[in-house]
Amino acid sequence: MSDLPGIVVTGASGRMGQMLIRLVAESPAARLVGALERPGHDWIGRDVGVAMGGAALGVTVGDDPLEAFAQAQAILDFTSPEASVEFAMLAAQARAVHVIGTTGFDQDQIAKLRLAARHAVVIRAGNMSLGVNLLVGLTRKVAAALGEDFDIEIVEAHHRHKVDAPSGTALMLGEAAAEGRGVRLAQVADRGRDGITGARTPGHIGFAAIRGGDIVGEHDVIFAGPGERIRLSHVATDRAIFARGALRAALWGLGRHPGAYDMADVLGLD
Repeated sequence: MSDLPGIVVTGASGRMGQMLIRLVAESPAARLVGALERPGHDWIGRDVGVAMGGAALGVTVGDDPLEAFAQAQAILDFTSPEASVEFAMLAAQARAVHVIGTTGFDQDQIAKLRLAARHAVVIRAGNMSLGVNLLVGLTRKVAAALGEDFDIEIVEAHHRHKVDAPSGTALMLGEAAAEGRGVRLAQVADRGRDGITGARTPGHIGFAAIRGGDIVGEHDVIFAGPGERIRLSHVATDRAIFARGALRAALWGLGRHPGAYDMADVLGLD
């Protein structure tokens, strides 16, 4: 049992955190060695299983990432951009695999994650599911095959509690479409339309975000051309797909050379 790789889950009380904890605790390929929460959280000092309303798991929730990471081979992290950047620096010191499902990073934060990846394996993806990563590849190919006569629009929907827009997955799809066309997304993205906007700019990639209820995640890439439309879609109905993908990424990263990876690497889609 002790030979299994040790996993730390950050943001233990969150929906994804609890799902990851259950998955790791039940996994025959890994063991849960740490659960982290922010200082002052009422779960600190409690057995994480009991705090989640179940049986004790023998792991106490802590607030010291350095201490937790020192005994781990991998960290599963679905928190906030600020927290994930801090965790990346500490995971790099511990030479632990850092799997990041957090979204909403700015360019400065992404640069800091790349620095951490010089010393450890950092696997970051806006979406950990197999289906979405296949959709990313298809989006890149279709965008490359179609000319600017086809407008590209990305529509995404998530639950009412999501704090960033467009979603990390939508941005992954936008990047793929831009790569397919040989352009930079930052130069062609339309991320908000309101009022008298004028005609659509040829070659731009549009984004629309829907927030409501308990929608797990829905993404559509629409290629709208003269007289026809192509629609690529993915609908997630269970958040467990993200947790399973994250654990798969962590196990894949063990023993790899330091570097920045994504789920396309993990799944062998490149």
